Amino acid sequence: MTIDLRLDPAEVALLTDLYELTVSAAFFEHGFNDTASFEVAMRRMPPGRGFMVAAGIERLAEALEEYRFDAAAIEHLESLQLFKPDFLEFLSKLRFTGSIRALPEGTIYFAGEPIVEIRAPLIEAQLIETLALNQLGFASIVATKAARCFVVAGGRRLVDFGPRRAQGADAALIAARSSYLAGFHGTANVLAGKRYGIPVFGTMSHSFVTAHDRERDAFSDFVSSFPTLSTLLVDTYDTVHGVENAAAVGAKFREAGVKIQGVRLDSGDLQELSRKTRRILDHAGFGDIAIVAGGNLDEYRIAELVDAGAPIDAFGVGSALAVSDGALATEADFTYKLVDYKDRARLETSAGKMSTPGRKQLFRGYAPSESFFADLIGIVDEGATTVAREFKPIPAKTVQLMETVFDHGRRIMPRPTLADARERLMNGLAALDARYKTLRRPAEFPVRQTAALGALVISEKLRADKRQD
Repeated sequence: MTIDLRLDPAEVALLTDLYELTVSAAFFEHGFNDTASFEVAMRRMPPGRGFMVAAGIERLAEALEEYRFDAAAIEHLESLQLFKPDFLEFLSKLRFTGSIRALPEGTIYFAGEPIVEIRAPLIEAQLIETLALNQLGFASIVATKAARCFVVAGGRRLVDFGPRRAQGADAALIAARSSYLAGFHGTANVLAGKRYGIPVFGTMSHSFVTAHDRERDAFSDFVSSFPTLSTLLVDTYDTVHGVENAAAVGAKFREAGVKIQGVRLDSGDLQELSRKTRRILDHAGFGDIAIVAGGNLDEYRIAELVDAGAPIDAFGVGSALAVSDGALATEADFTYKLVDYKDRARLETSAGKMSTPGRKQLFRGYAPSESFFADLIGIVDEGATTVAREFKPIPAKTVQLMETVFDHGRRIMPRPTLADARERLMNGLAALDARYKTLRRPAEFPVRQTAALGALVISEKLRADKRQD
């Protein structure tokens, strides 16, 4: 018997809202299936965010490589008694044949900018809306959360401790992948380690301690079983006494040539306890034993501890990362909008939700110091050379950011590695001025439209008004 904790490749096409299928069926029946371009963008920055990190693009690309409705999927859709046989026959032969242009994973971006463009026959592009938003939005939000932790950690190690708090198995995998992309050293998630080649880390459980009659015996047994993974959890009972027991066990094993790796603080006043812990360990001659802190940490708490000079060497970030508290998807408001159909720009004009028409390119200007200067959103046919003069002042370097990943349903660029995305983000964070990375009230990065895109927006607003006449 199969278990429910799975998502077969053949089921991915059914990971969609019902209206994507009903709208597509209506398109099919009325002959709407010319080439369309849909754009993923983010309407506004989540509260307190000065930048965002592009992530999830490779997972989406992998899904589209295998996209199909198999016999079981067609049988299920038929059982709903909503769809006509000719549409189901059409779906049974459907594959993704379109193109994808996207920001490379690990690229820093801002509100209103294009993240991904899906260009394909209208029905293909419509059907994958749910999948695209599901994979891109959460991955980007978590990568941004992790990057904020990385910025304030000041070089201290960071580990994803979130799989037990994540809202589902796939969310736990996305969190592990996105956090590693954003500078974390590894994850507690063993499956993520297998899938993505991420280093895995772990300490020990409170149950291992409480199952023993004496805490010191628990520590001794664990070190003897896993000498190279011997980070001891010292807060099952009194934390200070637990550190003293860890030091005593460390002294015993030191005589046998075995070194304890670290101690983990998971509750209480981490600033005060870390100082006491450091004194105890140093006094016992264990200046090289690391102090690992966990317990409902986020970027704000990490920043407080670092700024206070707490002698903590590594942080485990769990719930706050896995659910990305403080930056819900509703606050970021990722959208998937039709921006071009039959080579004609399209837009929505509803209050608070107006889209930007036309296919686009994103241009980034760099200052002579090689820091980010400003961004321009232009139309797809514009180039970095022609757009450069629209920056004020003209930047030292102008780069276009969106790249073609797929063409005619096939990958045309080498599959990037997670290490590539990680390096791209590290370079981006170094080039982003500190005022955009601060945790509270960051400055707003300058983003505007080129003159060509501005003119297109005006003309399409007028054309949209006529569509309601």
